[in-house]
Amino acid sequence: MDSRWARRASGLRGNIIKVLEEADAGIPVTASRLDLLTNVAFDILRHAAEDIPDIEAWLRKHDQGA
Repeated sequence: MDSRWARRASGLRGNIIKVLEEADAGIPVTASRLDLLTNVAFDILRHAAEDIPDIEAWLRKHDQGA
């Protein structure tokens, strides 16, 4: 099952594609809009990384129990 961060990332991806299409069509894209998308992208990455389990801690725990 996808995490909530994966769903948010998917929505962000759609927004980034829209901005790229606008820029490609010659529509000006404001720096503040790009800054917002960049900040949100890094926020999603940070939260998603926090959800990744610590495999080394998991292995230590299971090695001790064996």
